[in-house]
Amino acid sequence: MGKQATEMLKGVLEGIVLAILSGRPAYGYEITAWLRDQGFSEIAEGTIYALLVRIEQRGFVDVEKVPSEKGPPRKVYSLNAQGREYLAEFWRTWSFLTERLEQLRDGGN
Repeated sequence: MGKQATEMLKGVLEGIVLAILSGRPAYGYEITAWLRDQGFSEIAEGTIYALLVRIEQRGFVDVEKVPSEKGPPRKVYSLNAQGREYLAEFWRTWSFLTERLEQLRDGGN
C-alpha cells in the first residue's frame, strides 16, 4: 500500500472498524488481523488500539472484559446504538463522496 492509500485510509479507518464491529464483537488484535488479511498490511496494531480507545470514549461501543488464555483479560468491543447511528452517517457520507468522485473521474461536474 502506497503513501497516498495510507493517508486516505487514516481518514476512513474509524468507519471501517465500526463496520467490522457491526458484524460481530471483536478485540483489537482480531480487528488488526482481519484488516491485514484484507490487504491492509501496513496498519499497526497500535493504531487500532488507539482508535478503539477513541471510539470507546465517544460512546460508540460497549466493552466487555473476557478472560484470555494468554495473559490478562481481553477487551471485546461491540457496536452499540450510538455507534450504529454514527456508522449509518458514515455510510451516507461515504456514498455522497464516492458518487461525487465518480462524477469527477468520469469528467462530469
